[in-house]
Amino acid sequence: MSYKVDEVAQWIEHDPDKKTAQEVSDLLEKAEAGDTLSQAELTDRFSGTLEFGTAGLRGEMAGGPNRMNRAVVRRAAYGLTAWLKEKVGPDALVVIGYDARYNSADFAADTAAIVTAAGLRAKIMPRALPTPVLAFSVRYFGADAGVMVTASHNPAKDNGYKVYTGSRATDEAGRGAQIVPPTDSQIAEKIAQAPLADEISLAESGWDIISEDVIDTYVETAIKTIPATTPRDLKIVYTAMHGVGAETMRRVLSGAGFTNVVEVPEQNTPDPDFPTVAFPNPEEAGALDLAIAHAKHTNADIVIASDPDADRASAAIPINGVWTQLSGDEIGSILGEQVASRLEASGELATLANSIVSSQLLEQIARVHGQDYEATLTGFKWISRAHNISFGYEEAIGFCVDPQSVKDKDGLSAGLLIAQTAARLKAEGKNLRDELNRIAVNVGALYATAPVTIRVDDLSIIPATMDKVRNNPPTVLIGSEVSSVVDLSIGTSDLPPTNAMILRTTAGDRAIVRPSGTEPKVKCYLEVVVPLEGMNIDDARQHASKRLEQFKADMGQALSLD
Repeated sequence: MSYKVDEVAQWIEHDPDKKTAQEVSDLLEKAEAGDTLSQAELTDRFSGTLEFGTAGLRGEMAGGPNRMNRAVVRRAAYGLTAWLKEKVGPDALVVIGYDARYNSADFAADTAAIVTAAGLRAKIMPRALPTPVLAFSVRYFGADAGVMVTASHNPAKDNGYKVYTGSRATDEAGRGAQIVPPTDSQIAEKIAQAPLADEISLAESGWDIISEDVIDTYVETAIKTIPATTPRDLKIVYTAMHGVGAETMRRVLSGAGFTNVVEVPEQNTPDPDFPTVAFPNPEEAGALDLAIAHAKHTNADIVIASDPDADRASAAIPINGVWTQLSGDEIGSILGEQVASRLEASGELATLANSIVSSQLLEQIARVHGQDYEATLTGFKWISRAHNISFGYEEAIGFCVDPQSVKDKDGLSAGLLIAQTAARLKAEGKNLRDELNRIAVNVGALYATAPVTIRVDDLSIIPATMDKVRNNPPTVLIGSEVSSVVDLSIGTSDLPPTNAMILRTTAGDRAIVRPSGTEPKVKCYLEVVVPLEGMNIDDARQHASKRLEQFKADMGQALSLD
């Protein structure tokens, strides 16, 4: 038993939420009576404090410092406020948004009350809205910071607290982007100095409610990201995945001229229980089943999906009569091609960027169109900071098509660009797979990617798996010698340190292994490159598919601790 009874008792006494206070009190009573499961749970809840990861604070909603609750959020808000007062001054402005998960509105309201009580200015969204609207508002208002209460695509039991910096609190590259070191550790220091949660001052009023005009401006800005003159004949099935995207996405699509849209009724109203999906993540197997069923029934051209806070987008199309979901890398390559072509046609020079775990194809697209390219660490807090960025994406279906307005992933404007591209291709008698084939021919090779994911209940498996790859990496993959093993934990000339390993083979294959920053997973990102010289595109796809299946098996074995 490693928890401290006096520490737990103090938490119970000062928890501002009676529900979580009682929950921890009941747990302590069982633990003290000898219940080993309660002892283990209490030990975990008091093993530390939630820290800023890939996407800010994120964790299961429950009592204790290592969970998401009002006490943790109040101390986080206090720490952010104290940091802003020191960094910017007493007139700092914070904009606050929230999604429709359990407790999100309360977490946001507490944040506004703490910011205001400290003498700073706060503006809060009028209702549950997508994360991109909050990210847009940080830059729109010239705010010094933004807070978005969301756990994005995590399970229903989770919630989270994203922090953005802006205006006077950061440099130009970071204005409107999520926090990066050393800001995260500086805020953490202030959180550690915070009073007990129920002793933090809260104002009863004084913050502003963001007007509907700002949401209107976001919608108008998103609409302007695509050409006004291209075709709009496209039948779309759209799902909001039980999140907050439906209303705003409906306005974006219809305002841009896409009026033939069928919404998935079972998933289009916000529901924090996410009743129709095991995980509310469009990437997960089965998540798009309902949408695809509606697409088949209505003879739609495309399925477009948002995750619950609408900062990610996915798509599925019929290929030879079979509905097929496109991967994040496939969508990223298609969207990157549209942006790069537009830049080249206008004579502009900008940067296309993606994370190191995303496909190397984007670099080739940039090269073909005479644009710059930058690879970054995982997470949009890094991608969005690329120099002179015009487009960025990560393979986990996050896309930034208008960084001047939203310096973060935006599933709504990305969904619109997917629709515009699909409609243009449809008018030419083609589809998004045809566009991928054209891109492959343009760059001279087919790039194919696939993930291998190990989801764990025992968190100790994650560092053990990383240690195995670091200390005993495979020597042969897909029949090709492993020619390079790079440990990114010590950093490179281009990248700061991060917990990841890159393995390359003499055949040009690549595997990257890293722990997930948002979920209890070890993730492995595989890529094979098939040169098209002497091979048609269909044969190349079949060859790449077979090699990826073997790659999955080989890396599955390499990651296994058995």
